[in-house]
Amino acid sequence: MEVLRILIVDKGTPGYSVTRKLKKVGNRSADTAELLFEDCRVPKDKLVGEEGKGFPYLIATLKSGRISYGGRCIGVARAALESSIRYAGERIQFGKPIKDFQVTKFKLARMAMEIEAARWLTYRASWLFDQGKDCMKEASMVKLYASEVAQRVTSEAMQIHGGYGYIMEYPVQRHWRDARLLTITEGTSEIQQIVIARELGV
Repeated sequence: MEVLRILIVDKGTPGYSVTRKLKKVGNRSADTAELLFEDCRVPKDKLVGEEGKGFPYLIATLKSGRISYGGRCIGVARAALESSIRYAGERIQFGKPIKDFQVTKFKLARMAMEIEAARWLTYRASWLFDQGKDCMKEASMVKLYASEVAQRVTSEAMQIHGGYGYIMEYPVQRHWRDARLLTITEGTSEIQQIVIARELGV
């Protein structure tokens, strides 16, 4: 039976190389690269933890990883909201700032509400985790909801900015691009729904 191991492969290890840096739509502050392992031999002292415990170790990181991901999603959404509030106060249409139009007020209000809901869901899951309680369901709820909130909020932010939102000099385009990744990494939205349903016993 095959087992999963976690190993540390040091830079310069024979057989290990970085073949190319990948260009991404967003999240460009973190490098992503293609790694090649060709006849790469790793010494036994580079084993992390116990032999054959790689999979349980990875599973153990899912709860904390998904909960902390909530903070990342909230940060992106919050930045988009703040940019939108600022822009809505500066942009003049028909003789007044667009923040004075009811449609803009409604957008900003809903954006703020969804961010706050995601924040409290994250706080709740964080508390459960800190108490040592089982929180796989809550962790997946955080990842699912907060990442989708980030996408909705950044999309609305682009709408509020209008054509300027699509111009690279405005930061809202970066938030919009970065948010697209959030429903994919650390487990897709579809995976989170499967986990939540399983935890509900269905």
